Amino acid sequence: MNGRRLLCGFAGEDFPQSRRDAKAKQKTEFLENNLANFFVHFPMRLEHVLDDLHVAVTRRWWTQLFTAFTRCLLAFGFIPPSYKKIIHEPFTTLPDSNPVGHYFNALMATGFYYEFIGWAQIIAAILLLIPRTSHIGAMMFLPIIVNIAVLTSSVGFQGTWILTIFMSLASLYLVAWEYDRLKPIIFDSRDDRPRKFKYQWIVIPLVFAFGSLLLSGAAYLLRIGNLSNYLVVALIFMAISFVFGVVVAIQYRFMPVGHLKPPEPEHTG
Repeated sequence: MNGRRLLCGFAGEDFPQSRRDAKAKQKTEFLENNLANFFVHFPMRLEHVLDDLHVAVTRRWWTQLFTAFTRCLLAFGFIPPSYKKIIHEPFTTLPDSNPVGHYFNALMATGFYYEFIGWAQIIAAILLLIPRTSHIGAMMFLPIIVNIAVLTSSVGFQGTWILTIFMSLASLYLVAWEYDRLKPIIFDSRDDRPRKFKYQWIVIPLVFAFGSLLLSGAAYLLRIGNLSNYLVVALIFMAISFVFGVVVAIQYRFMPVGHLKPPEPEHTG
């Protein structure tokens, strides 16, 4: 009888510890499952919220009219300054002593780059005016006008910086209007991974390191750079190339390839 009580006493001492361990394991599994569900379902929920918001905004006639007005306003606002650049006329008459005048005079002196900016602006404007290509025009217009807004703000182009910021916001609105066309870039993924091969984590970096060794040897034979110690430079170049190869291997290993994944069905209940 005493022996049975003694055994029960030992079992009673072990039971609370095992119970605590089981509870800790359950909490860990609960957190892991919640985190996994969050990262799996949050993008899906966010996509549904943005879908509903986009539909609610774009289905109203007055937002459609406002969008058409904004497209035309931005497009026609881009044509005069782009035309001046295309025919290589100065954008402003301010002197070099003024920061704004100094910048635009230097920009004009770059030659065909000045004209290239003008052509980019007018192409974005034309694409924005055509309903079929307005989404391309909006995506092309946004980085151009944001760059101009930052420029005019940094050089202190009085009054103009406010206008360009509003134009940037309007351009961002036009890109958001095309959300349904652009959302596969954000939410969709591909259903496969690149082909694996043996020792790819070491083979790819070694290929880059060996290639840098060949280039260093060619530089030594041709005396490119007139370096004092080609061996040290070659070793440093090889080390950098090896690290670069590791980054390429990581990019290759986890790069999505293949067809786009079909949208996952929404789970209810």
